[in-house]
Amino acid sequence: MTVDSYDLPLSTASDLAAEHYREGVALMLATWPGAAEQLEAAIEADPDFALAHAARARLHAMRAEPTEAQGRIGIAAEKVARHGTERERSHVDALRHAATGQSARALDASLAHAERWPRDAVILSLPLGAFGLFAFSGMADHDQARVDLCERHAHHFDTDDWWFLTYRGWSLAENGDVSHGRAMLERAFDLRRENASGVHALAHAMFEGGASDDTDRLIADWLPDYPRSGILHGHIAWHAALVALERGDANGALAIYTDKVHPSVSQGMPINIVSDGASLLWRLGAYGHEAPDGLWQDIAAYAHRTFPKPGHAFVDTHMAMIEAATSDGPALDQRIAAQEVLIAKGLLGAGPVVPAIGRAALAFAEDDYAGCIRILEPMAAEVVRVGGSGAQREVIEDTLLVALMRAGETEKARALLDRRLHKRPSPRDTRWFSGLAG
Repeated sequence: MTVDSYDLPLSTASDLAAEHYREGVALMLATWPGAAEQLEAAIEADPDFALAHAARARLHAMRAEPTEAQGRIGIAAEKVARHGTERERSHVDALRHAATGQSARALDASLAHAERWPRDAVILSLPLGAFGLFAFSGMADHDQARVDLCERHAHHFDTDDWWFLTYRGWSLAENGDVSHGRAMLERAFDLRRENASGVHALAHAMFEGGASDDTDRLIADWLPDYPRSGILHGHIAWHAALVALERGDANGALAIYTDKVHPSVSQGMPINIVSDGASLLWRLGAYGHEAPDGLWQDIAAYAHRTFPKPGHAFVDTHMAMIEAATSDGPALDQRIAAQEVLIAKGLLGAGPVVPAIGRAALAFAEDDYAGCIRILEPMAAEVVRVGGSGAQREVIEDTLLVALMRAGETEKARALLDRRLHKRPSPRDTRWFSGLAG
C-alpha cells in the first residue's frame, strides 16, 4: 500500500507516482519551486491518481490561476469518485470549495476534515497562514483561531515535523507569543533550510519581536539561495525593505523594491505583488519620503488589471491606497459603493471597516488629517478583520499615527506610540516618540 508523508493511504498502485506526490506536496508546503513538475510526474505515472490532480489544482490556486485550478479540481473530483477513499473524497471536496471561491464552505470542510484526519497536512494548511481561510474569513479573532487549531492537533505530529513547526510557530508569534513561536520557527529552519514558508514566518516573528538586525541577517543570508521563481521571493525581500524603512533608509528600501518587489520583476502571487507594492509606497509617503515618478502608476496598472472587481477585503484595502495615492477618486468612490452593496448582502465578511479604510486613505492623501482620524480612529480595533499579517496591517495604524502627529494630536499620538513600543521595539517609533517628547 502506498502512503503519503504522514502515513495516510493513497489510492495509487504506483510507487513512482506516490514518490513524486510526496515530494511535490513537500515542495508545495515549503513554497519551493519544483512542486508542479513533481506532481505532473505523479500524474504521468498514474493518470487516475486523484490527489495528485487535487494538489496540482491547489498550486494553481496559490498562483491565482482560477480557471486552471477549477479545471484541475474538476478532474480530481471525477477521479476520486471512481478510485478514492472516504478520506480522499473529503480532501478533494475541501480543495474544490477553496478553488471555486466558496471560502466559508472550504473553511467548514477543512476543519471537519482535520477532526477526522488531522495529519492531512494539505487540508490542515488551508485555514492557516496570513492568507489562509481563517485570515480571510472576516473574523476579528483569526489569530487566536489559528493557535487553537494548531494546539488542538499538535499531539498528532512529531516534535520535529518541519511543516507543523512552521505553522504552529507562525500562529503563536502572530498571536503575541513571539519568543515561543520564534523558537519553533528557528527549529523548523534548522530542520529544512529549503522552506520558504518557514523563512517567511520567521521574518514575521522577528518583526513582531522588533529584531530588525536579525531579520536583515536572515534574509541577506538565505534569499540568494531561493530562486526568483519562488512565489515568496519578492515578499520576503519586501520584509527586508521594511527593515530599511524602519531605519530611515528610504533609498535602500526603494533599491530592494525595484530589484525584487516591483510588478515587472516579481514572480510572486498577485495578492502579494499588489499589497507589498501599495503598502511600501504608502509607507514611504507617510514617513516623509517621495516615491520616484512612475512607481505608483506601475502598481496601479498591475493592480487594476489583476483585480478588476472589488470584494476582497485585504485586496480592497490596498487598492484604496493605490487609488488615493494616484488621485483616482472616482475609482475609489465606485469601489466603496460596491463594497457597501456587498456588506448589505452579507457578502463582505470584514464589514464596514473596509470602506472606512478607503475613505480614510483618501482623506490622508488629500492632507485632511482630521478627517482621516475621524474615520479611522473608531475603526482601529476592526482592522484585523481584513486579514493578512500584523506586519501587513500595521500600515493602517501607521496612517492613523501619522495623521495624529500631523493634525497636532500630540497626546493621542504619544499614547499610541507608547503602546506600540511596549509591544514591539522600533527604531522609527523611538525617533517619533522622542520627537513628540521634545
